[in-house]
Amino acid sequence: MAAHNELGKEGELLAANHLQSEGYVIRHRNWRCGHKELDIVAEKDGTLVFVEVKTRKDVLFGLPEDAVTNGKIRRIVSSADAYLRKYAIDLPVRFDLITIVTGENGLPRLRHIEDAFYPPLY
Repeated sequence: MAAHNELGKEGELLAANHLQSEGYVIRHRNWRCGHKELDIVAEKDGTLVFVEVKTRKDVLFGLPEDAVTNGKIRRIVSSADAYLRKYAIDLPVRFDLITIVTGENGLPRLRHIEDAFYPPLY
């Protein structure tokens, strides 16, 4: 497996562990349905939370959150809609972002951004 894929898997594991330590229940990790995918689907306090995880080994090419473009947001929202329909879920929804940057010291810095974005208005 490519190094960037391994880094991404490690980041998603760190993110899931962080969420659980904060009282979230993980419903799914790496959920897929056709071409649609979600990194983490969690629940806390009656809210379903779709979490996008972005992991970088450094910020040489920009911050991890910069990779969450409008197109990426549209794909996440479309995937969330498919998830809600597939499981017939009727809960409030939130979209979070967890960024992880491993600095020169090798220690990851995790940042959890709640309500990182909202579904675009059509």
